[in-house]
Amino acid sequence: MDHSTSDAPLAGANEADAMFASMMIVHHEQAVEMSDIVLAKDDVDPRVTDLAERITAAQGPEIEQLQGWLDDWGAEAGDPAEMDHGDGMMSDDDLAALEAAAGPEASRLFLEQMIAHHEGAVEMAETEVADGENADAVALAQDIVDAQTAEIAEMKEILATL
Repeated sequence: MDHSTSDAPLAGANEADAMFASMMIVHHEQAVEMSDIVLAKDDVDPRVTDLAERITAAQGPEIEQLQGWLDDWGAEAGDPAEMDHGDGMMSDDDLAALEAAAGPEASRLFLEQMIAHHEGAVEMAETEVADGENADAVALAQDIVDAQTAEIAEMKEILATL
């Protein structure tokens, strides 16, 4: 799978860096979309809305940073069609279920979906930490591992009390 725009080597990055950045953009965009869905609802657990707001605040700027790196490296963003549940991505049916759910059910569903989503992101980020060459991308990947691992623990605690 070639994500570079030409046969020229990536500038300041390797294929693992480009794959991480391109796929994490798609992944983060879906997390923001899921957060936006739950934030538009009434009667959602306030711990869930707080978490959704933090996810959007963290991942929005990271999307821009990742896109900037791809531009600098001469690589292209990933194709959402290349990602699947193995990456923690939600299907259209999953998103429709979240969209249709009312407050308390939406709280539970958001947490269950976002735990799986974060687990996929952590796996992708761990691969980048192991295989990436670009120091900034590896550092961001480690930040994602740390932040999303903590958020997974927080979501499991909230879920246990709903």
